[in-house]
Amino acid sequence: MFASRAQHLQEIVLPALESGRLVLCDRFTDSTEAYQGGGRKLGSEPVLALHRILCADIQPDLTILMDSEVSASVARARRRNTAASGPHDENRFEQESRAFFERVRNAYLALAKREPDRVVLLDARRSLDVVHSEIVEAVCTRLLRTAKTA
Repeated sequence: MFASRAQHLQEIVLPALESGRLVLCDRFTDSTEAYQGGGRKLGSEPVLALHRILCADIQPDLTILMDSEVSASVARARRRNTAASGPHDENRFEQESRAFFERVRNAYLALAKREPDRVVLLDARRSLDVVHSEIVEAVCTRLLRTAKTA
């Protein structure tokens, strides 16, 4: 994962940032920390150490963490995978136990608590309209803050 991420940073993300463009990613080291560090019980420090070495400790300016109950999140992912690939093609993560996903969620929540200036925690159990407006607000607020400091 880190080899791919380091290559992606060098070939896509950093050139885009250097040219003044915004970059939007759906996954980054936070996901690795939550899934491998929390879910697989590796711990945060090995993941963060690899990130510092291989990814020059580059962090997103903003991470939006949409929190929900584990059972609802897994059910949604399983429905998405089934719709996309048929009834027997679940992603390997969706085959994990509830305990695994509780550890993943707890790792994400710990990360949000550790980095509140970067991670915006949203309750994704609310209506799509409410969550969407909060995402737009978080992004606009961060863009305005970044523009003022640039």
